[in-house]
Amino acid sequence: MTMELSRSDNLSSNQLINYCLHLADNALILGHRNSEWCGHGPILEQDIAISNISLDLIGHARNFYQYAAQLINQTTNQPVNLSTEDTLAYFRDAPDFKNILLVEQPNGDWAETILRQFFFSAYQYLLFEKLQESKDEQISAIATKSLKEITYHRRWSSEWIIRLGDGTEESRERMVKAIDNLWNYTDEMFVPAAYESQMANKGICPDVALLKQSWVKRTTEVFDEATLVIPASSKSSKAGKEGNHSSHLTDILKELQSVARVHPAASW
Repeated sequence: MTMELSRSDNLSSNQLINYCLHLADNALILGHRNSEWCGHGPILEQDIAISNISLDLIGHARNFYQYAAQLINQTTNQPVNLSTEDTLAYFRDAPDFKNILLVEQPNGDWAETILRQFFFSAYQYLLFEKLQESKDEQISAIATKSLKEITYHRRWSSEWIIRLGDGTEESRERMVKAIDNLWNYTDEMFVPAAYESQMANKGICPDVALLKQSWVKRTTEVFDEATLVIPASSKSSKAGKEGNHSSHLTDILKELQSVARVHPAASW
């Protein structure tokens, strides 16, 4: 059961909905990006691994979309529940999405995909570890259920970072290029949007700024073993969390939402 505070205070309810959408959108968009590798992985075992990670992330997204839809329907007090996980995933436009810019970046090569997954999984692990203690019992339950999968995602991507960074000259060059392409998107994870700050004040989520030191420590440990160097700085932003996205998200949604928008009444 959700805290009564989040249901009685309209502003708080809206911010809780926004926070759930943020968590769901991160997982859905990265899950979709990873799914683009299905049938194209470097070897069969890793093709299956990245596909399974995609399914895990989409499962996380479903849980948070279902909860967000429940909250929206309670807030609007409509006789029919108009909001569902499908309407939230398939019938919102890019400015309505609250995912961080990192997860919508193109796959690039295998090194770039792996690095994107590692950056996000290292952050998601720290976040969900704290979300287990959330005062919102539904968020706590979703985080607890998801953490085992996230632990695997973090370990799997870490091992690949080390393998590629400390591998051949070409694999190292590709990892260095991937770092150059993605590092500036990492700081957004630790810059709270208004809904994150309000939920942190109510004990529903942690202050994401406080997760950065642990994330940098974990990233440094993996990079050291991979003989890679962390850049000196990154650009601070919360653009994606506030609905300001790159054209990459528009392209993703065009494909992701195409069938649902052509056949909005269909079910299977």
